[in-house]
This record gives sequence, structure tokens and C-alpha cells, in this order.
Amino acid sequence: MSSLPASHAAGSGAAAASGPAAGSAQRAPQQDRSRVTRQRLLEAAAECLAESGWSGSTVAVVAERAGVTRGALQHHFPTREDLFTAAIEHVAEERLAFVRARAADLPPHGPKRTQAVVEMVVRMYTDRFFTAALHLWVAAATEGPLRERVVALENRVGREAHRAAVASLGVDENAPGVREAVQATLDMARGLGLANLLTDDSARRARVVRRWAEILDAALAEAAGAAETEG
Repeated sequence: MSSLPASHAAGSGAAAASGPAAGSAQRAPQQDRSRVTRQRLLEAAAECLAESGWSGSTVAVVAERAGVTRGALQHHFPTREDLFTAAIEHVAEERLAFVRARAADLPPHGPKRTQAVVEMVVRMYTDRFFTAALHLWVAAATEGPLRERVVALENRVGREAHRAAVASLGVDENAPGVREAVQATLDMARGLGLANLLTDDSARRARVVRRWAEILDAALAEAAGAAETEG
């Protein structure tokens, strides 16, 4: 069988290089750039909310802060509501991931572990990005389309925060009173975050956290004892 002409073989190689494999290689950097851009937009949006509130956090302001065009922003997030709800969800997921990652390093079960978990949960609700979430919630109270999104987001994040707290405490959520005690801890943490919005409340907060950790630990121990008795 005769061999192909050199020019034809070279052409075939060039065609192969521009085929599916080459297309995949070209798409990979594009996808990486897209992910990086999206990350910058989410972080810029959360920072804007924390610093300037809802009224001061426009699409144009976020695009400028992230160093992208408005068109690039709207490619990722077509509406303002899309952008800011995604930003708060992103921040919440990062905080929850931090809580889950810390679980392996917590002290053994007992008062020290309970206090460490309470402190960790409270930190999650008192940093500057919780301030961003508060601004979004306040805006959602008067803006219908945003309200629907924020309520759904809050329900989802609330469930995940509850699961993370239960897992970190290492308790049986089915034991009487445990679910309510964990939920009370999350509600208290939100309240402390709200109190911290206008002034530095860290000194009083530390005392409240210590006392609440004692109350929670006693409640969890009582629930565990009751479950063993029933068992």
C-alpha cells in the first residue's frame, strides 16, 4: 500500500490537533477564568453589602470592585437579586465548611467541647459577612422578588447550620430537647450578631457565650441521660 503524501499527513495532523482534544484543552483555561471571575464577583458583592448596605451595593459598584465589566458580571448573574443571594450563599457555605473542618480538632465530649462549639457558632454569626446577610434580609422585608429568594436561602442555610452544629456537638438529635437546644444556640448566635452590628459587643458577648455553653452542656447531658434511661 502506498504511503500518504507528506503534505496530506501533515494536514491530517493539524486537523487532529484542532479536533476535540484541542477544543477541550482550550475550554479548560476558559472555565478556570470563568470560575475565578465568579469567585471575585461573589466576594466583591459580599464585601459591598457589608460596607455599604443594599442601597449602596449596585451592580456597577460590584463590577468595578471585582475589576470586571458590567456585561461580564451579568453573564454570570443576570439580575441584582441573583448576584447578592448567590454571594450570601457562597459566604455561608464557606463558614459552614470551616465549622465542619474544625469538628475533628474539637476536645472530647464534655463542657470544653460544648463551649468550643458555641464559640465557633457565634463567630460564624458575628463576623462582617453576617452584617452583609443582615443588610440583605432588611432589603428583603420590603422587596417582594428578593424576599422570596432570601427566605428560601435562609431556610436552606439554617438547616445546614443546624446539621453542622449537631455534628460538631456529637449529640443525638432525636433525644428529647436536643433539637430545641441546638436551635436556641443558633438563634442566640444570630441575636449576638445583631447586637454587634452598631457597637463592639465582644466583652458582654464573651460572658454570654460562657454562660450559655454551661446551660447547653447541662441540657445535652440531661437529654443523653434520659435517652439512656429510656433505652
